[in-house]
Amino acid sequence: MGSVTTGPATGLPARRYEAGDEAAVLSLANADRITGQPETTSAMLAEALAGRSPIDSGWWAELDAPVTDVVHDPAGTVLGVVSYAVRPSDDTGFVLWLHGHEAPAVVGALIDHALAALGRQRTVSAFEFASALSLGLEGLPAGHRPVTRAGLEAAGFSGRNLWRYMHAELPIAGLPHASSLTVRDCEEPPGKRLEMRDGGELLAEATIGRPVAGIGVLWWISVTPAARGRGLGQALLGSSVDLLRGLGAREVILFVDDDAPADDPERSRAAANRMYDRAGLAQVDRLFSFSRRP
Repeated sequence: MGSVTTGPATGLPARRYEAGDEAAVLSLANADRITGQPETTSAMLAEALAGRSPIDSGWWAELDAPVTDVVHDPAGTVLGVVSYAVRPSDDTGFVLWLHGHEAPAVVGALIDHALAALGRQRTVSAFEFASALSLGLEGLPAGHRPVTRAGLEAAGFSGRNLWRYMHAELPIAGLPHASSLTVRDCEEPPGKRLEMRDGGELLAEATIGRPVAGIGVLWWISVTPAARGRGLGQALLGSSVDLLRGLGAREVILFVDDDAPADDPERSRAAANRMYDRAGLAQVDRLFSFSRRP
């Protein structure tokens, strides 16, 4: 299935992913699993191979069908896997996900192979949006996977430090709760939306994800500028984690897009970060996305 190619930098042969590679690829993905992430399952891998994801689904819908290849040793043992695709609307290439046990030679071979397949004269992004292999990791956990980061940078990619990835065990004690709250289902992302209103005016909102393997996601909390400074964000945080626990979550993870300048009051996440830190959520890693121009 697919022709055999050899990465010029490493000499490791590559070929198309085959059904018989599933166990090896699941092992590779789970070797890179970090705190707050569920074990990657066969069903999750099938969705990723098909180019679908419950998170960032709109971005995935814009891509051509992804190609997934493995690199292997001379005996045929799978050493690493990479998935990549092209977005026809602007001809951008994407390295969607890769795993190689953080072995420099393997990671280098995977990146080199993907670039050769996509074309080195094409703009290529890497780890730009979340795949079905993870629970919302919209970027590379750069601290946990330093070899992958270094390999991308060595290949000419520039990294963007975009997200703060946080985690806590449930329950979280000492948080206040919203006295008046509306909760409804939402599908993008799949979960529930919590709203605090004064009459018909929206004051604050939060979105949580349906727990997966006992892990719930707090996607975001937002307080309107006019309602800030009244403790509404902290009350929503308390109500959100209690609702997640009621849905079966034993842990909660959180993504904070705090790359906005701190002196921009409309976009700054400084106050939100202080709130999460005080509540006991611990930073697990920083999430990076990457881009490479010809």
